[in-house]
Amino acid sequence: MTRELSYTSAALLRALGKPILTVLKWQIAATAVATAAAALIAGEHGAFSAAAGGAVSIAAGMAAALVALAGRAQSAGGVLVGALRAEAVKIGLALVLLWLVLSNYAQVAVGVLLGTFIVTMLIFSMAFFVREY
Repeated sequence: MTRELSYTSAALLRALGKPILTVLKWQIAATAVATAAAALIAGEHGAFSAAAGGAVSIAAGMAAALVALAGRAQSAGGVLVGALRAEAVKIGLALVLLWLVLSNYAQVAVGVLLGTFIVTMLIFSMAFFVREY
């Protein structure tokens, strides 16, 4: 079972392509830097807030990539509908996850959470500029 899961994960990562994998690495790096900086400046709660902001963005971006990957568009209109569907999933999931963090973590540093979230969401949009080769 573990072997099947690792094979499926590896196949999924290959299918996502270089642009998505590249921005995923950038998002993880930015989240790590923001978490370390927030730990030094705002302490434990700031670090957790930065990590949560990055995690929300990464999860929403991955969900959008999976929705886009699942679409099998045969026309330009189909590609557009698939892209809009993926974007709607990303925004919807991001809002739900942000709401969950804000409603369940009383000591959240809102500025740190939203700052890290916005930076990592902007990084995800950079996938357009990453070359496939």
